[in-house]
Amino acid sequence: MTYDTTIEHVVQVVEATGVVVMVLGGLVALCAAVPAVIDPISRPGAYQQLRRNLGRVILLGLELLIIGDIVRTVVVEPTLDSVVVLGLIVLIRIVLSFALEVEIDGRWPWNDPHTDAPPARREDGR
Repeated sequence: MTYDTTIEHVVQVVEATGVVVMVLGGLVALCAAVPAVIDPISRPGAYQQLRRNLGRVILLGLELLIIGDIVRTVVVEPTLDSVVVLGLIVLIRIVLSFALEVEIDGRWPWNDPHTDAPPARREDGR
């Protein structure tokens, strides 16, 4: 077995792990949401919790896929074309990650969560 073949197998394992994380994590998030939907007390927040959990699972899976792409491009195929393709893939995944992060947290990642809080009420209720 050559070095390139070994690295290619490692990349395939990392990418498969990313896919498994997304599929199994999605199933776990859905299964975890079922009791919350059934319980009338926790039902109002169940949908938002499911969205947050699915978003986190997708982000983790995307990170693993990016790792696989980087290793493949840097170690296995270090050509200009492969670097350009890697750059585009990483750019698309970064934009998707930011969009998911905003969707999960409701704010940009660089915003301080304490400054996004609604203004405090005065003692007279206003």
